[in-house]
Amino acid sequence: MNTLIVGANGGIGRILSKQLVDEEGIKPVAMIRKEDQKSFFNDNNVETVMGDLESSVEELSNVFEGADAIVFTAGSGGKTDYDKTLEIDLDAAVKCMEAAEKNNTKRFIIVSVINADDRSAWNKSPIKPYMIAKFYADQNLKRTDLDYTIVRPGSLTDNKGTGSITTDPDSSSQNKIPREDVASVITACLNNNNTIGKTFDFVSGDTLIQDAVK
Repeated sequence: MNTLIVGANGGIGRILSKQLVDEEGIKPVAMIRKEDQKSFFNDNNVETVMGDLESSVEELSNVFEGADAIVFTAGSGGKTDYDKTLEIDLDAAVKCMEAAEKNNTKRFIIVSVINADDRSAWNKSPIKPYMIAKFYADQNLKRTDLDYTIVRPGSLTDNKGTGSITTDPDSSSQNKIPREDVASVITACLNNNNTIGKTFDFVSGDTLIQDAVK
């Protein structure tokens, strides 16, 4: 399964790219925006394609050609203004969905954020515009004919992954999750068709990722 990772040069994307190299039946392809980003992926035996999320649906469709699955891990980052949040976390995500549909690439996994569908949570969050953008991107994905999975992790850390999560964040005393574990959740979703049409929140917990996803 040729799996195109959008946002491959980000924190989750890099980890996921390395993970998928070792997954039988899955070939990761990293979509990057700059030539100088190639070296990391070349060093890890990951194929790259050039693509820009600010380009048109038609241009993205050309980049997506040959992909069996799309994983959207892109984000505008915490240092950009709100206009970039709209451009990347909302509009670029929707453009990628449209490009996937144009290519009949059915499998689509998107990284959202915990409590994205809870408007009361938006008002308590320092990243309210980001949560709003994620909510509407998720809603658009649900209205497509794509075989989607929406994964909604808690607050991301760069800690080493534990390999365990809980999909019942309310039962946990903390709301954090290492990026490595988010990547592992995505990998598990690619290997489990029972996640198609599902949306779930998760944070670090006591259930092995493979078991939680199954």
